Amino acid sequence: MNTKNKTFKWLLITLLAISMFLVGCSSKSNEKTGGKSANGGQSKKDTLVYGRGGDSTSLDPITTTEGEAFKVTENIFETIVEYGDQDTTINPGLAEKWEVSEDGLTYTFHLRKGVKFHDGTDFNADAVVFNFNRWMNGNDEKFPYYSMFGGYKNDEGHVIKEVKAVDEHTVQFVLKRPQAPFLKNLAMSPFGIASPAAVEKYGDDFRSHPVGTGPFKFVEWKQNDTITLEKNPDYWKEGLPKLNKIIFRVIPENTARLNALANGEIDVMDGLNNSDEETVKSNPNLQIIERPSMNVGYIGLTTTRKPLDNKLVRQAINHAVDKKAIIDAFYGGKAEVAVNPMPPSIEGYNDAIEDYPYDLEKAKALLKEAGFENGFEIDLWAMPVARPYMPEAQKVAEVIQESLSKIGIKAKIQSVDWATYLEKATKGEFDMFMLGWTGDNGDADNFLYTLLDKDSIGSNNYTHYSNDELHEVLIAAQTETDQAKRNELYKKAQEIIKEDAPWVPLVHSTPLLAASKDVVNYLPHPTGSEALTKVEFK
Repeated sequence: MNTKNKTFKWLLITLLAISMFLVGCSSKSNEKTGGKSANGGQSKKDTLVYGRGGDSTSLDPITTTEGEAFKVTENIFETIVEYGDQDTTINPGLAEKWEVSEDGLTYTFHLRKGVKFHDGTDFNADAVVFNFNRWMNGNDEKFPYYSMFGGYKNDEGHVIKEVKAVDEHTVQFVLKRPQAPFLKNLAMSPFGIASPAAVEKYGDDFRSHPVGTGPFKFVEWKQNDTITLEKNPDYWKEGLPKLNKIIFRVIPENTARLNALANGEIDVMDGLNNSDEETVKSNPNLQIIERPSMNVGYIGLTTTRKPLDNKLVRQAINHAVDKKAIIDAFYGGKAEVAVNPMPPSIEGYNDAIEDYPYDLEKAKALLKEAGFENGFEIDLWAMPVARPYMPEAQKVAEVIQESLSKIGIKAKIQSVDWATYLEKATKGEFDMFMLGWTGDNGDADNFLYTLLDKDSIGSNNYTHYSNDELHEVLIAAQTETDQAKRNELYKKAQEIIKEDAPWVPLVHSTPLLAASKDVVNYLPHPTGSEALTKVEFK
């Protein structure tokens, strides 16, 4: 063969190799992106990237009180009973049915058979007993949410007398006194049932090695970056979940998160600024998702710190905040002024209470009466992350700072990373601070007792406000099973809180999410965290 033919032959072989390599690359890239499959059909996208403003503080749901944790753990763990897809009605969960004794003191749950934890161990009555014994033997610092059951094992107010396994698939709770919201409490995210074997294996490090029975299994956590979950192939709900993988990605700034969504880097984002709603609506590739409202954004006034230990000072600050101006500027009509510490959608709301009117002269008069005619200096702490009840905390803080300056209060705006922010607030180390709450279970108890009772100091009562009369009313309301009587007690509680003014209740918002157009069956829950079990791409 002459040299010319040899060269031509080699050229053909090289071209053939390159083309086969390119075909291989192309099919690989199509696997990733959901492009054309080999048979000419469209392969379906099955990884959802969820953009959010802050990282989780823990993946052991009982060890935290913050929503970024529950967004993830709601997909890993399940509770004995669970809420409806978009409300707080009580439905079967890991228990398929239950009975309650006539005196309201004994709850017997019949558990699902054949359910396994992600580590292959069996879910059964012993696992439920193990979890509750673990929690009740802890304290506010370790398991802050367990105080929903009136405290811990040796506390006088602890509602649960014992939890016992009747047989492998039957578990019984015996209470010391009736607790009206007991079932609603059991369905809350923090009470997801964990694998006893995994808790024993990892100890305190279980917070970064979560093992539950839920639709998705934990894969990895890159701090302040991503948390990856993958489909649980042995999930007990037939045909679910639809997705193969979820990646929760931290993008702190709301606008940057929206840009990432528009560019196709993420599929869903929370914390959409109300001012960006029109931008999303005008983009044919995106959609708005509205979360049902069940929240409150507030300014906390730590009652153990001077001069906020003086009720008149707290009342003056209430008169100095123009809530309507804040809502008009930052919520785009998707919010209402908060008068009480719980939203009007919750049963027992007191709509006879009138708000502190925005009145600078009245505020000055109260400060004078309190002995602070010339005002004072104070720190105002603003959240470093977007929350559903406050998408733009720093900007809202600037408006409040300006208002306070008009009555002689010089507020210095401070901030710190989210985990430290919550830790300092819990310990009562802030003067004034901005926070909020998304209800866990749709019950008034979960706002008033959880956030403002003396039992909750050290967990969710960040203002360290304590009032014995309020405590008696709230415990009576917990114990009362007649809903009409409970409502009257909660109305009384709101009157006491209004007078004492440990908060400036600011706003009840309708939180907005945005997603790419091809995301379907995303069912936002009023509690702020939802299992993404049914979500898929069309």
